[in-house]
Amino acid sequence: MINRGPKGDGRGTSSPIAILLRTIGHLPGFAALFPPPVPLETRLAAFPSKGLPCEDAVRIRWNPYQVPYIQARSDHDLALVLGLVHAHLREGQLALLKHAAQGRLAEIFGPPATGIDELLRILDFGRAVDAIMERMPADTRAWLGAFVAGLNHYQEKAGPPPEFALLGLRRESWTVADVLAISRLMGADVNWLVYFTLLREEGRPDWPRIWARAREAGVDSATSFRASGDERVLSSLFSGLGRSGSNSVALSPEKSTSGGALIASDPHLGVSLPNAWLLLGAQSPSYHVVGLMPVGIPVFALGRNPFIAWGGTNLRALASDLFDIGGLDPATIRYEPLLIRRRFCFPARRIRRYTPFGPIVSDARSLPRGSGKELALSWVGHHPSDEVTALLAAARARHCGEFRASFTEFGVPGQNLLCADSRGDIIQILASAIPARAETGYPDLLRDPADPHTHWTGIIGTPQLPYALNPTEGYLASANNRPVESDILIGLFFSDSDRITRLKEILTGQEKFSRQDLARLQTDIRSPAAQRLAGELARLIRAAGQAEWIAEPLGTWEGDYRADSAAAATFEILLYYLVPALYTDGRRQASALLSQWGFLTKYLIPDLEALPPALRTRILRRVLRKTAKRVGRYAVWGDMHRLDAAHWLGRLPVLGKAFRLARFPVGGSRETPMKTAHGLVAAPHGTIYGSQARHISDLSDSDENYFVLFGGQDGWLGSANFADQIGLWRQGNYIRMPLRAETIVAEFPLLMDLEPAP
Repeated sequence: MINRGPKGDGRGTSSPIAILLRTIGHLPGFAALFPPPVPLETRLAAFPSKGLPCEDAVRIRWNPYQVPYIQARSDHDLALVLGLVHAHLREGQLALLKHAAQGRLAEIFGPPATGIDELLRILDFGRAVDAIMERMPADTRAWLGAFVAGLNHYQEKAGPPPEFALLGLRRESWTVADVLAISRLMGADVNWLVYFTLLREEGRPDWPRIWARAREAGVDSATSFRASGDERVLSSLFSGLGRSGSNSVALSPEKSTSGGALIASDPHLGVSLPNAWLLLGAQSPSYHVVGLMPVGIPVFALGRNPFIAWGGTNLRALASDLFDIGGLDPATIRYEPLLIRRRFCFPARRIRRYTPFGPIVSDARSLPRGSGKELALSWVGHHPSDEVTALLAAARARHCGEFRASFTEFGVPGQNLLCADSRGDIIQILASAIPARAETGYPDLLRDPADPHTHWTGIIGTPQLPYALNPTEGYLASANNRPVESDILIGLFFSDSDRITRLKEILTGQEKFSRQDLARLQTDIRSPAAQRLAGELARLIRAAGQAEWIAEPLGTWEGDYRADSAAAATFEILLYYLVPALYTDGRRQASALLSQWGFLTKYLIPDLEALPPALRTRILRRVLRKTAKRVGRYAVWGDMHRLDAAHWLGRLPVLGKAFRLARFPVGGSRETPMKTAHGLVAAPHGTIYGSQARHISDLSDSDENYFVLFGGQDGWLGSANFADQIGLWRQGNYIRMPLRAETIVAEFPLLMDLEPAP
């Protein structure tokens, strides 16, 4: 059992759940519930090192965190060993990703996953894979082929991870198509989460007002929303994989204490173990890179080579359209049968329907029906693009110009990418494929296929999109905000400006920055929007002659979401009761969108002020009574706001308890730079989305590259490196990833020599 939380590990308890878990743990296939401790030496001894299908000997240097530095004499061998490393460290996670990309989760989780699989099959992440492979350069195909060979060789030579038996998983051979389907899954459009919410509202009488406000607010698609069980899973899946939130800043040498350009990035994804990223270093004739790879994809999404360092955030590009195809000629619709195999149950049969405007997503029973219209989804991810080739070229780039040129064929997910080079240049590019639309506006969520102005006339790629090079301010910053004003319709639903405002406050607040300053920026937990909103609420409370006990702390609060902040807890409890009291009329439940941070910061105060004074006073009096009772129970923010350190299996009913390591108080909030997202809350809750990896590089020194993961490198249950970086993450510390040979030798002391087959 890996539950080692602050209240103990549960081994000595006699609760019914503890007894049940211990009993189940002795059954065949349930050993994953009580994995024995596995030291680093044992894990490395399990790595296949002889008889490999490589061209020459390869050396891996490991550090104590089980972070590998691969040194290969050919690019083929580097890719092959990357496959071995991914399988060694994350085989269980790889199997889950493969099943998700193919819509086969019910084969693991049984009938409850049927609705999720139906939607995943309809979305069809493998639809463009064949066309991608046809267009892909030969060297990229060879790279992916070698990576897949490494995955398969590991499966042939090493034992499976503990969770395979528990989940009924069997090893399957990997193909390049499998890897590309996972890449497309990771490229899912995060705007779909907004669409899912909006579809529920689309049939309401006040829909035009809701849509207008959604457009004005640029709804943040990444925060929590009211949803059914299936929708919560989908939200977790898409936001957890799609790099849907992040911060990234680049500073010119003039803003740096070292005299070299600086870059700092921290992706905001699903917070669960194992982490979505793998940290490693790689050397071959074409590559010398350190950085983070998405699990299952052999590319560096952010990192450093001897000449450049890069990172980025999700662009929230408008890469999808929903078409109301109710009037479409039935002859244009193609039908495909689906067979969804399910664990513990007979298969389920479904139908997938395609139109010229994409698959009919409204057929998925897990999606909200709204007004009941038949809807097709057009997504650029159903068309070929080549993200792998682009990111491989970026890892070889020698300056910002080459970095931008690398992304000509990049498509999904759209990215704000920042790069700094050793010459002192900094650049921000928009790497994306965006539909060219004849219509300049976007008057409604649902498009009319009979109107030719709604049809796509082409694809706008990175070379045609705006970019920024060496701004006069001396820095670039991105936080999923609207990147630039443009004649091109880049997106609709950007993140609230809260994080970018705070980042700019910090970056303009001092003349020069060190690496340590950027580390403090990555752990900043202040929200300018929360401070402003709290002050406005205090003003209205005082004007209504209500309780000074709450007006005073709200009026003086600086928006600091420290775990020990009483004002933060009071503010959030007040919002929890105020929002439904203001927006629910007793007959109809408030729109789910009204709990979104972008809506609250823009409309809450004007809507309160628009009420008749007597009604506003009655609402505030009732809300403050409820708030006072709850504040007495949760005095500070950390009493409610917790961060879970748990394996993804921790979400299972009953058995999930065995996979939860700890829950601890944490600072931050939904839109602080150190993001720890949550919805409207007034009780203990866990944040499952937010900051979960960090990177800082100083271009003045090739050894000055620092990374940390929330969790650890090794996904093997019981491994000493399963969660050994959590302490570093909580304390704001990092692992250095150098590029100089002598530093690599010193800091990666555990040698492993891999021998090719005769």
